[in-house]
Amino acid sequence: MKDLGKISATRHQVGEDADGQRLDNYLLRLLKGVPKSHIYRIVRSGEVRVNRGRAGPDYRLQPGDELRLPPVRIAKRSVVRRVAPANAQLERAVLFEDEYLLALDKPAGVAVHGGSGVSFGVIEQLRVMRPQAKFLELVHRLDRDTSGVLLLAKKRSALTELHAALRAGRVEKQYLVLVRGQWRDQKRHVRLNLHKYVLPSGERRVSVDAGGRESHTIFKLKQAWLQLSLLQAELKTGRTHQIRVHLAHLGFPIVGDDKYGDFNFNKQLARSKLKRMFLHASSIEFMHPANEELLKIEAPLPKELATFLAQIDRPEFSLPIEGITAQGERLS
Repeated sequence: MKDLGKISATRHQVGEDADGQRLDNYLLRLLKGVPKSHIYRIVRSGEVRVNRGRAGPDYRLQPGDELRLPPVRIAKRSVVRRVAPANAQLERAVLFEDEYLLALDKPAGVAVHGGSGVSFGVIEQLRVMRPQAKFLELVHRLDRDTSGVLLLAKKRSALTELHAALRAGRVEKQYLVLVRGQWRDQKRHVRLNLHKYVLPSGERRVSVDAGGRESHTIFKLKQAWLQLSLLQAELKTGRTHQIRVHLAHLGFPIVGDDKYGDFNFNKQLARSKLKRMFLHASSIEFMHPANEELLKIEAPLPKELATFLAQIDRPEFSLPIEGITAQGERLS
């Protein structure tokens, strides 16, 4: 039989970190260990009171709301907590910070959150670095192997506003990406439906499928060589692996992409020239959720990517693939 603890009836005041959060989600977080079905029962029966009145599970909380919580029983569990290590590299990577937002230049190879074999991602490490922060959540995500601007919210109100802006297309996200192949168009709109699926190994993948979700990327040619092209990609939607799958489907795989790229090309290239995917979130532009001023945050191209681009322009540069040489000749 489980050892049960007991919480007596209590009164609880909602803080700013829960502004706009649904009552049911707030209680699920507050009363960890209490079955979800029981939480919904005490809300619907009126045992949970908000400002001395009844409220439904979809009620949106406001700072200062007073909750009356009935006695509930929770299972006592022995929990071994793993503490995420503080990361000095992330501290140096901060691009912008105020009381509402935090933006950093995420390094390639670092996951944004724990899970899928990763104990501690960016969000867990930042919470250790900022123990005084009552609220800290990701506004959007970047793939583990993508570097660049990553935005986080320090208030729930900022998170809610920015999520609404993302859905409405009011956030402009720009990426720099190097692909294999000769890209001809100066500007191309790519609209392809994307479908997510899971491999038997548990790894997530995405494919172009007419039954998938609509996605839209705008590509602009920045620079071209005989077998390589540097593109600027603007996301109009934010689907998983969107840029990577769009380009692979068009026959222009991203250099260094280990999921959708040219694997033989990447393997040989990694031996001497580039050991990561060439995809970098270069900027994000949006209206600040508090003062409504236009804010643009930029992250410079990482040293390893800038160095590789400089090598391409050298006359002696060649790609280490049989039958493909003299790639240093610039076309535009």
